Amino acid sequence: MDKMRYEDNPKSIKFYVKRFLHANKNFFKGKNVIDFPAGNGITSRILRDIGANPVPMDLFPEYFEIEGIDCKRANILDGLPISNKQADALICQEGIEHFSDQFGALKEFNRVLKKDGILLITTPNYSNLRAKLSYLLSESERFNSIMPPNELDSIWMSDQKITNEIYFGHIFLIGIQKLRVLARLSGFKIKKYHFTRIKVTSVLLLPLFYPFILISNWISYKRNMRKHGDYNYSTKKMIYGEIYKLSINPKILVGGNLMVEFIKDQDHKDVAKGLRSKHKEFGIT
Repeated sequence: MDKMRYEDNPKSIKFYVKRFLHANKNFFKGKNVIDFPAGNGITSRILRDIGANPVPMDLFPEYFEIEGIDCKRANILDGLPISNKQADALICQEGIEHFSDQFGALKEFNRVLKKDGILLITTPNYSNLRAKLSYLLSESERFNSIMPPNELDSIWMSDQKITNEIYFGHIFLIGIQKLRVLARLSGFKIKKYHFTRIKVTSVLLLPLFYPFILISNWISYKRNMRKHGDYNYSTKKMIYGEIYKLSINPKILVGGNLMVEFIKDQDHKDVAKGLRSKHKEFGIT
């Protein structure tokens, strides 16, 4: 029996990325789409199959397997080897949890994307209930089976013949709220959250914890709506409302992976102009 390809296996995140790309193939056709990190090239192949122009990049392009497509070496800490505003979309599939400077990475993604460009990020869901319980019990990604981040298990590659950089494992796991705010500060806003698959443990925990999650987040939302009198009500409702809805979203609480579609709505260098200054609270004049 032939082995099922990753992109056809519902247990793999590649299955959901492929489904997303095919559902939106009219948008992607003829577009320049950065695939970073590209890995073995499955997503780049799918992009080519639907008529897009894949631009794969990876810290280790030696492992890229797709013939006819050139994968460039790219270290996110040094920036992507492409000019400003050249890409229509960027897919960062199971990559951001390996980046030591996630804010810097998102700003770099913003730099290379055109206005209204699409950024699709997938990452292990650090916001589901199993992950929350794992962190509570042992600060581990998965309790009873994986140790907390450490120098034995969390270094996935360190080949000094290729690069001086260390390829970290899941040291920098990120939840939906931190991902949202770092993306917002980088010039992106959430367009859509895409549900992938459930984690059974999280489903079993949901009836027990959901009432407390709902009540706790509602109280926090109402209290914070009374703060920041210098901000108008609609702005606070928009920001805190989005945070509240993400906090209580059952699909996020039970999902196996985060799969978030962002849209670039401004250049990252322009974001600071609209931020609320807190310098008075620190005694800075």
